[in-house]
Amino acid sequence: MAVVGLAALFTASLPPASAQALLSEGASVAVRIKPIEQFRIGHEEIRFGRLTYLGGFEILASDRQIGGLSGLISLDGGNGFLAVTDNGHWVSGRVEQTEAGVPQGLSDVRFAPLRGADGKTLKARWGHDTEALALSGSGLYVTAETKNAVYRYPWPIATGKERMLEELELPDAIRSLPRNTGLEALAAAPEDGPLAGRVIAVAETAPSGLHDLAGFIIGPDRTETFGIARHDRFDATDAAFLPGGDLLLMERRFNLRDLIGLRLRRFKAGNIKPGAVVEGELLLEADFGYQIDNMEALAVHKNAQGETILTLLSDNNRSLLQRTVFLRFRLED
Repeated sequence: MAVVGLAALFTASLPPASAQALLSEGASVAVRIKPIEQFRIGHEEIRFGRLTYLGGFEILASDRQIGGLSGLISLDGGNGFLAVTDNGHWVSGRVEQTEAGVPQGLSDVRFAPLRGADGKTLKARWGHDTEALALSGSGLYVTAETKNAVYRYPWPIATGKERMLEELELPDAIRSLPRNTGLEALAAAPEDGPLAGRVIAVAETAPSGLHDLAGFIIGPDRTETFGIARHDRFDATDAAFLPGGDLLLMERRFNLRDLIGLRLRRFKAGNIKPGAVVEGELLLEADFGYQIDNMEALAVHKNAQGETILTLLSDNNRSLLQRTVFLRFRLED
């Protein structure tokens, strides 16, 4: 597997998130959905702070390979998506939605294994604990948590047989993260924002409640570090940039003391700097009284009206005791 420097990876312009077909040679999967009409169980409200709930559904797939969804990007104004599973598979599909972005169903769902530079699947290479996706100017980036690695793939993943281009050369601060709670969240900054297209990675957890979450600014010349203040036993699961350059971080909590929880925070782009510790603005917090599960994937797109839409997706760990939920919110800026 090639391991390359960073300078060559930040020179191209951003490839369009268009309606082109993905995974054309992947396996087709039948899915059905169960609508989620109320985000807060038993309540009709749709406004939650600065977020408006648009709708969602539980995804029931005929193949267990569609479970374990851990990373997501929205494409074509929310009409399409590409996801990655924690056992090394791409998953693509079309989202049936209204012009406002209200999700109503899925179609043309396909999956295919991620492949290394030699054509072998990542699962065969034991590098398949893939957790997050980010589409940047030089291609598609994928994290592998057990290796604390970031892989680069070509864009688009048209057939599903595309091979990895490179594995990024990363510092020891990333490589030495815990293998099962390591590199979890990944996001690519807008080219015209303060972070100028850099890739941001965030570790899943911290050594204790007194430590901050470790953040990494991966640039063309070097990787720099910052911190995210950690509160209330929440861990990072995914990140995405807003069009204006602010960073969203999705956090999850699951333990016997707190049960299940979800949190979304927003960080001003100008505050994400080497050495900084950022607190952010709380956008959403939800517990077992809401329609959430093991929330792991976050994506952002603009709808036909130019409104900012957030898509949240859960990882069911391919377990009968968990669900894959697909939720959409509009950010009221």
